[in-house]
Amino acid sequence: MELEITDQNFEEIVSANNLLMVDFWATWCGPCKRLAPVIEEISGEFAGKAAVGKCDIEENPDLAEKFGIMSIPTIIILKDGQEVWRNTGTAPKSVYTEQLSKY
Repeated sequence: MELEITDQNFEEIVSANNLLMVDFWATWCGPCKRLAPVIEEISGEFAGKAAVGKCDIEENPDLAEKFGIMSIPTIIILKDGQEVWRNTGTAPKSVYTEQLSKY
């Protein structure tokens, strides 16, 4: 199950998960909506190996600013709290799973 990542719980989620994939999105974003089922699938497939969460940039402007989110969707993978990979726009599911599998 994917996590809801917020300005308030981000640090707690990062410290509890050494591998975290964050989907920065917004409710009005068409490509974000198309990507949502893919993110949900990845969340299930990587349960126990990686945390997968979504961060609504409208509701969490501090995190969007912290990560310099200029376009959405943007997917970021964090390993031990450090950004190790980023993709802006949509990509095939295999791109995300391949990157997560590296860590």
